[in-house]
Amino acid sequence: MDIAIIVEGKNDRSHLRKLLHKDVPIHCTYGTPGTAKLEELKKKIGSRHVYLFTDNDASGKNIRRLLRETFPDAEQIYTRKGYAGVEGTPEEYLIRQLEKAGLEEYILYPPPGGVNGILLNNPFIR
Repeated sequence: MDIAIIVEGKNDRSHLRKLLHKDVPIHCTYGTPGTAKLEELKKKIGSRHVYLFTDNDASGKNIRRLLRETFPDAEQIYTRKGYAGVEGTPEEYLIRQLEKAGLEEYILYPPPGGVNGILLNNPFIR
């Protein structure tokens, strides 16, 4: 895989893992990363194109800022304010955000009828 995604924690990774091809590496910061963790991530990711997907809260924004310094060319993927972080974001919304980032080829789309019985074109889910 020529991409890597960085999230904050293992619950974020587990939630995204259901929607992405198993070979897409999803790395965790496990909170605010220090210098050693940033260097470890940099080494693990290598030359892959990086996507940052952190929570839309103060902590997530701080983590995103630190990651952007280490990975200045990283693409940003955002969850909506009001969702309980990446792990609490509905799968339908995550899919739309991954599509906006151009990651369609890596998405494991749910069977027809939607995710958990909810249609993906539901006008009430934005």
